[in-house]
Amino acid sequence: MNLIRTAMLLAFMTALFMGIGLLIGGRGGMMIALLIAIGMNVFSYWNSDRLVLRMYDAQEVDEQSAPEYYDIVRDLAGRAGLPMPRVYVINNPQPNAFATGRNPQNAAVAASTGLLQALTYDEVAGVMAHELAHVQNRDTLTMTLTATLAGAISMLGNFAFFFGGNRDNNNPLGFIGTLAAMIIAPFAAMMVQMAISRTREYAADRRGAEICGQPLALASALRKIAGAASHVPNAAAERNPATAHMFIINPLSGERMDNLFSTHPATENRIAALEDMASHVPDLSTRSAMPATATRKARSVPSTGWGRGRSDPSKGPWS
Repeated sequence: MNLIRTAMLLAFMTALFMGIGLLIGGRGGMMIALLIAIGMNVFSYWNSDRLVLRMYDAQEVDEQSAPEYYDIVRDLAGRAGLPMPRVYVINNPQPNAFATGRNPQNAAVAASTGLLQALTYDEVAGVMAHELAHVQNRDTLTMTLTATLAGAISMLGNFAFFFGGNRDNNNPLGFIGTLAAMIIAPFAAMMVQMAISRTREYAADRRGAEICGQPLALASALRKIAGAASHVPNAAAERNPATAHMFIINPLSGERMDNLFSTHPATENRIAALEDMASHVPDLSTRSAMPATATRKARSVPSTGWGRGRSDPSKGPWS
């Protein structure tokens, strides 16, 4: 079913790309847009995860450089029956996280240093379980492709301002068509992002709570992340707003309400759903996400050298 949804998404984005090309450059513009869209679809399928990770300068870590964080992900992946994903850290003070990859065998999860510093062990486990739920539900391909193509569509709308409106380009609408492209392109891209993200966040919350066994810890994490995101800026996300729907909490400023124009459901609604889940499944609400054999270490995250392969022993969360 997810494969069908992804194919429909690619078809829609391609048609949208062609429509904007028609508005900007007439029939010739439409054909050029089709060729660009085909190339982007192929490129995005194989490379969109790397592109998104590069946007945020994410650094890959392992059990030597970030032992406890890595162990959390490994334990949760085992519980979920998933292959071990690649694990990344983003050097950013805003607490947040996302998952990417075209399938579970090529998945990656990323958490910010702000998240690893601000949250407890069980809260971090809840967040990473949520991200692994996206991997298990095969949301990551669709969400990553959407981020890449939505950004391209918004950029195409901006190009309309500079290159549209020429009477010799077979565009029957002229300036009106160019103006329409400038308005429709970013709006349509935003609507696709909303359609992709909003319902899937609830599903990932529920499955993530099942994986980690702590719906209340995930609820607490969402509360902390949302509170921090409202006043801690994420400059990389502001530069790449098409990726906002990938994060567990919207990283952009001004996105607070559960309305038509929000890429995420309201945090309060998600917390309420998790609290209701905990009240109906009491065994989950009392189960710890920490493995019985885990040994807690003094919790500190150095301000430099995070996840970059330095030789000193203090390179990971809580280590």
